[in-house]
Amino acid sequence: MTLKKLVKSIAATAAIVAATTSTSLAEFPERTIELIHPWGPGNAMSVSQLIAKAMGEELGVDMPVISTPGAAGTKGQKTAMSRPADGYTVFDGYVAPLVLQPILGNADWTYSDYKPLHAAVSNAFAIGGRVDETRWSNFEEMMEYGREHPGELRYSSGSRNNLPHMVIAKVLQSYGVVAQNVPYTQDGNAVKDLKSGVLDFSFINVGNYIQDKSAFNIMLVLSELPGAKASYDGAPSIADLDIDLGLSGLAPMGWTWWIIHKDTPDEVTDKLRTAMAAAMKREDVRAAIEKVGFVPLDWDHTEYDAVVGPVLDQLSAMGNALKWEEEELKKLN
Repeated sequence: MTLKKLVKSIAATAAIVAATTSTSLAEFPERTIELIHPWGPGNAMSVSQLIAKAMGEELGVDMPVISTPGAAGTKGQKTAMSRPADGYTVFDGYVAPLVLQPILGNADWTYSDYKPLHAAVSNAFAIGGRVDETRWSNFEEMMEYGREHPGELRYSSGSRNNLPHMVIAKVLQSYGVVAQNVPYTQDGNAVKDLKSGVLDFSFINVGNYIQDKSAFNIMLVLSELPGAKASYDGAPSIADLDIDLGLSGLAPMGWTWWIIHKDTPDEVTDKLRTAMAAAMKREDVRAAIEKVGFVPLDWDHTEYDAVVGPVLDQLSAMGNALKWEEEELKKLN
């Protein structure tokens, strides 16, 4: 084959490949897209299923949610990012595997290693007490009691050193209140001990609250977002306090931002972003999310760094609050 014929052959092959690739991208998606969810079944997964169903309808394909729990959410993230960067795998990027676990040294990625699609939802935590409490009637009074009785208050955040523990420790540190964190493997057991008086206050998630609203005195919603306050029927939130806790945006709560592999083609990425943005604007989707106490989020991919970046900084400060709590309790013993 002459050089001239060889050049023509290469050019023809390149044209065919380019045309095939263009056609493939134009037809995306041609099959099911999987959303990898890092937790087991529950309210969080049901909310993700609502969004995934709507997003699949926008794309014209099924979008099942695949529960992949383990290792504080990092198993699901590793599973998702080990798949081909073709847009057929989306990760339900919760704050724990996406931001918190790297801070704790349990993951070797950062949030900026991925392409964001759109913010999904947040679920705020609250500090709750007993409805028949006589020592105080609100959060500020409990903090005053705590300062006068260092180390006496007992509370639970579920497991130790999780996000609720970090947030509550930061709040207590801001008020100079030293309290004992009591770990539980199940939130339900902590709620039982709160009701019986073993605990003085506890982390309450929105699911616990909605199931039995009359059981708790919600003293403080750990979020400044209006939607979070509404989830707890207007209970006081950190936005109502006179003190600056150094907690803002998404930092003091659970949240998820759907992400994909950074090498996903731009044309595919754009289609996924457009479909998720449309799904998050649907009134039926938003109403269903709010019904279970979660808050739909409106940030798109262009706001990812500006919103998630500060969370990284604030979580680091909360980690310091855990160390402060531990050191202050040792001084009392």
